[in-house]
Amino acid sequence: MPQIIEFPARHYVGIRATVTMTTFGVVADRLGEIFAWLAERGAPPAGGPFFRYFVIDMKGDLRVEGGVPVATPVEGEGDIFAATLPAGRYVTETHAGHPDQLIDATAALLAWAESQGLRFDMTREPDGEHWGSRLEIYHTNPEEQPDMNKWETELQFRLA
Repeated sequence: MPQIIEFPARHYVGIRATVTMTTFGVVADRLGEIFAWLAERGAPPAGGPFFRYFVIDMKGDLRVEGGVPVATPVEGEGDIFAATLPAGRYVTETHAGHPDQLIDATAALLAWAESQGLRFDMTREPDGEHWGSRLEIYHTNPEEQPDMNKWETELQFRLA
């Protein structure tokens, strides 16, 4: 059952890209690079990696970030930037299972929110849905659990 949780602003470092559903690896494949970059600077991650969706057009382009949270701000370098997730009330739900099932899990979360009369920090534009803060946070380390059917992914969508 989804919950509504108030989150403070949260620091992270990440990379940005415009991708499609078939080229999503352009972002996903660089998460390891971000972890290594943080380790070189002695800045430990403060949680699991995430994808932040800014613009979603499932049949076209997606503007996304791949990020890793940090406890204190870290200065970016090159195409790795430092930023902050906005504070606010988020609808959150944890999905247990293969990431391929996230489309259905997301649809269920959106349907639940609509049934509750909730509005997200999102606008519909000609190029797709523009989100203030829509996250998929990966809580399972693939090196410790290679079976993707056992992964836990948290969805966090900020409310308007």
